[in-house]
Amino acid sequence: MDPDDVVRLRLRHQRLREPFAPTAEDALKNLLAVQSQEFAYARWTLAQRSAGSTAAAVEQAVSDGTILRTHILRPTWHFVHRDDLRWLLALSAPRIHQGNAGMYRRTGLDAAEAAQSNRVLAGAVAGGKHKTREQLAEVLRTAGLAAEGLGLAYRIMHAEASGVLARGTPVRSAGGALKQSYALFEERVPAAPASLLERPAALAELVRRYFASRGPATDRDCADWSGLTLADIRAGLRLVQDSTPGALETVRIDGVDFHVGPEAAVTAAASIPPRIDLVQCYDEYVMGYSVSRHYLGGAAPFCAGSGRTGPSGFAGRPAGRGVAAPLGPRPLRTGYPAADQAGSRNGIRHQPGRGAVRQVPGAAGRPRRMTTPLPPGGRAPWGTSDRVRALSWKYTS
Repeated sequence: MDPDDVVRLRLRHQRLREPFAPTAEDALKNLLAVQSQEFAYARWTLAQRSAGSTAAAVEQAVSDGTILRTHILRPTWHFVHRDDLRWLLALSAPRIHQGNAGMYRRTGLDAAEAAQSNRVLAGAVAGGKHKTREQLAEVLRTAGLAAEGLGLAYRIMHAEASGVLARGTPVRSAGGALKQSYALFEERVPAAPASLLERPAALAELVRRYFASRGPATDRDCADWSGLTLADIRAGLRLVQDSTPGALETVRIDGVDFHVGPEAAVTAAASIPPRIDLVQCYDEYVMGYSVSRHYLGGAAPFCAGSGRTGPSGFAGRPAGRGVAAPLGPRPLRTGYPAADQAGSRNGIRHQPGRGAVRQVPGAAGRPRRMTTPLPPGGRAPWGTSDRVRALSWKYTS
């Protein structure tokens, strides 16, 4: 297997190439967890991997609780499907609390206060009384507990990691923005299969799904992505090999072991024509890897500052870095001509029902500009207009 095979397989397994996921929820189930501290851009991560998703569809899945956004894994904000959250949190929570221990001490969150804070927060949202962060702060303040800054942040995160709070139904502001709310975990998250609540089974499930959706990748990639130890991941690999032989294969590339689903996929992936993708800076195609990220061809996150930047990947490798800025509502344009030629940096991809991507040539040494109209009748994942918003990428490298 050569580096091009690695790129092709990753694009395919992540659903950035066919077969695409039927829905955003299916795209999330495939990836298991999707980094989402930049909420608007995380919607695009799911929408671009599914056959017909729009911003409204992703937001509805968040609103009804099919997609939940929580602190988990490394930890940072992630989207997780509600069917996966209970067992994945049970696996991840000890590492989250271990990693946060210093901040718990700094903010005065000892075991006694954590228990009190969790009781207060649980009581505030019980019975479907979803509350925003500001409303939870007032509840904590009334109870005489820390309700500002890091004290508030780590009390809420502790409650999330302890299975007390989960994300509730977002509230739409007058300006159209979504304000997140919190709900009682037990009212928002369904029961998990009993077997997955046992640590060995949960560990095997995480490892299997990570490599199935992101392979070829290394055990260190998986450990860094999941926040678990390297020993955990290697134990998980052994469990997968023992319980489901053939589910994962090991291939050696440049003297390093990579794990991936059945290698026959290489043949199918090799026929995929090159095209341009817009990949946001915290996309799983970037953040899903660490020690083997060099196959992507860059560092991560792809940010010049404030998290509002991202790369354009051509055939799986970045064509440049850019600053994203909404250009305002504009009519949907489709039917762009085909790419200049295979391998050209100036090209277009258009997928019926999924939108188009256009890169406009610039003079030598000058910034280039890219816009991305969304599907006919759809809404851009970062916009609120019923007409299409375009996203501008001004290349700086």
